[in-house]
This record gives sequence, C-alpha cells and structure tokens, in this order.
Amino acid sequence: MIELTRLNGSRLYVNAEHIRYAEANPDTVITFVDGSRIVVRDTPSEVAHKVVLYKESILRAASSQPVEG
Repeated sequence: MIELTRLNGSRLYVNAEHIRYAEANPDTVITFVDGSRIVVRDTPSEVAHKVVLYKESILRAASSQPVEG
C-alpha cells in the first residue's frame, strides 16, 4: 500500500497493485484497474516514485526470506 493525500488534505492508503495509471488533469487523477478514480494532491511522478519504492520493498522482503526445502 502507498500513502497518498486527497485534495482536502486527508491521507489514504491505496493498493499500488491496482493502479492502472496516474495523470495530471491538472489535478492528479489515479485510475484503478476496475475503472474507479480518485483525485489526489501528489503529482503523477510522486505516485510513480511511491509505487517503485513499494515494489522494491516487496522484492527486498522476498529475497531476504530463507528458502525452505
């Protein structure tokens, strides 16, 4: 999950795996794979950066797990 900020300043957590794209319109609109949308203060590049950091953390956690066998 990544933390984003709504236009009114409230924080919300979004499942990064469900984001289809983020675009500036001029506010940032996040479109999810199911077609729903939210408007946030974060820029599209900030959203992309947060998604990359999230995915890196998942890969790091997976690679640090001991292999059972």
